[in-house]
Amino acid sequence: MSTIQAPETDTLSLDHLILADQLMAVRRSMLISVPVSIILGVISVLVAVYYGLGLAGLLWFFASSVVNVARIVLCRYPVRLLNPDGSAEPKNLDPSSVRQHLSWQSAMAAASGVVWAFIAILCEGYTAPQTVFYLTVICGITAGAITAGFAYARMPICYIVPVLLSVAGCLIYAGGFERYCLAATAVLYLAALMRGAFESEALFRQSSRLKNEATAMAASLAAARDQATEAAVELGHRAAHDALTGLLNRNGLMQAVASLPPASATRLTLMLLDLDGFKGINDAFGHKAGDRVLVEVSRRLRQSLESDVIVARWGGDEFAVLFDSRLGEDAPSIVATKLIAAMSIPFATFDAGRIGVSIGICASDERDIDEMLIQADAALYRAKSEGRNRYYIFDDDLRKHLEMRRDIERDLAKALSSDALEVWFQPILGAGGRKLTDLEALVRWNHPRHGSIPAPDLVAVASMSGLAEPLFRTILKDVCAMMQTLRAMNLGHIKVAMNMSPREMAQIAVDDLILTKLRRLDLPAAMLEIEITEDTAKDIRSVKSKLAALTNEGVRIAIDDFGVGYSSMSSLRQLHVDRIKIDRSFVDGIAGSVDDRNVVQSILSLGKSLGIEVVAEGVETEADMQTLRRLGCSTMQGYYFAKPMPQHETIEWINRSRSLVN
Repeated sequence: MSTIQAPETDTLSLDHLILADQLMAVRRSMLISVPVSIILGVISVLVAVYYGLGLAGLLWFFASSVVNVARIVLCRYPVRLLNPDGSAEPKNLDPSSVRQHLSWQSAMAAASGVVWAFIAILCEGYTAPQTVFYLTVICGITAGAITAGFAYARMPICYIVPVLLSVAGCLIYAGGFERYCLAATAVLYLAALMRGAFESEALFRQSSRLKNEATAMAASLAAARDQATEAAVELGHRAAHDALTGLLNRNGLMQAVASLPPASATRLTLMLLDLDGFKGINDAFGHKAGDRVLVEVSRRLRQSLESDVIVARWGGDEFAVLFDSRLGEDAPSIVATKLIAAMSIPFATFDAGRIGVSIGICASDERDIDEMLIQADAALYRAKSEGRNRYYIFDDDLRKHLEMRRDIERDLAKALSSDALEVWFQPILGAGGRKLTDLEALVRWNHPRHGSIPAPDLVAVASMSGLAEPLFRTILKDVCAMMQTLRAMNLGHIKVAMNMSPREMAQIAVDDLILTKLRRLDLPAAMLEIEITEDTAKDIRSVKSKLAALTNEGVRIAIDDFGVGYSSMSSLRQLHVDRIKIDRSFVDGIAGSVDDRNVVQSILSLGKSLGIEVVAEGVETEADMQTLRRLGCSTMQGYYFAKPMPQHETIEWINRSRSLVN
């Protein structure tokens, strides 16, 4: 499919549009400034009458009024149209007629300036007592003329030149050192106003040019979308290609793989690319801007790759690249580096660095595309977890991790039914690490083959296999059991926090499950705290109602791993967050890192300004604890104080640490 390109705006027609914009601006400004001129004329006549020059003042005002009426009539006079049947929009105005109207406006401005130049008659050539009044009026009306005529410099200049030269000439004729100085000032003022008029017109023309170029580009983009829609009507092409970008879609990629040479002749490399920061573009600039980014990304992919490389839009903001890497083992790394560099070039209208790309790579001699997709997706997830603009090649470590995920998916249901999962608890201490205030619940599963399973993997697999709710119920049951134990120990003031992932928030009615459980066990909601990640806080609409139901009952809300994701002050307020937990990456080693101290200090200041408690998690050393105390962080969590422990060991730890409780 050929690439659709937007035509460039014709320079001549663009100049015509700018002229039309100038005329429109001049007319609008005249309809505002002429009434002001009339009012000032009336006041000037009153002053003339007061000083005994009523007849001269009336004659002057009559001349001024004639010119002002003519200027208003000129503003109302129609401009000749290129298409008489069309509307009077800028692109339909005859350029020669526009120029003629601007010339007439300038001529009438000069006539008005000549009339105002004769104001000297009303103050005896600027030597009478009323001179100060008339000079003030002259200064104001000439400055106003420049402001009103910002779009077309020639018109206000024609107006102010006779006025100010008249002032300077009268003062020089009257003689005297002070009048000479004042005349020089008037000339200098004239020069400054003329320069301001030219600069204003230049800025207006530049603004008009940009506006019309943007309009032309928007029209070109609309035309490109129409052409893409028409192309999509062709069923055969639509079945294999993405309508927006013109790249292969999923079906097209599978068809392309099927048509490749025999497996023995190739070593396939599959890359999955995921755009970093794309959701922020959609949220900030709208979906149309997001579509433009996708089109530009596809263009850069095709431009950066050889013609025989298969490129597909896999879905959303994900792309797939498939090629034969038998010619060199370094080919995957070289290609990935090249693509990351291509995406790092700033996109039009967006800040540099706003868009990036993460790449997962799988190189294989096998022709099992389904397995390659699974492996490339696992590598992509690893690349994204390590930061923006990175690539990761599927290796033995990821292979073991993938096997672990599959075993988890296979064995999790049985583990849940047999109570093989445990919930451990880690203390959180306030008062600078001197008083136990909370316990954080952390799920643990000792898999028969893989040992301890990381909680993120456990939650992710549970969500994908439909076991999110049974897992959540298991964790909630153990959390409530700990809350009951604490109340029995007269420690009901100690809160218990449980983590909640974005998938759980989306898939489960967590608010109903939690509140029903608390009521059935007669447990106070204030003892429970829900920790959500910053990713959960991003999608406020999907979580707000559930969290609102919990907070209304007294459950506390905390943002976990704060500082590594995305949270706005608005989201913190809308979700009624009680606590933010600084990610351990900023806390571990803070005693020796100025940057980490600055980040933590900023988060502490944010928390203080919003009335939100701040917790530092990941405190490992005495030095880090003392540094946090000096920064004003009073609530901490980490191995320095205590590691996560099973419930019975947690109770034993509390009994041994009564000084932290009392």
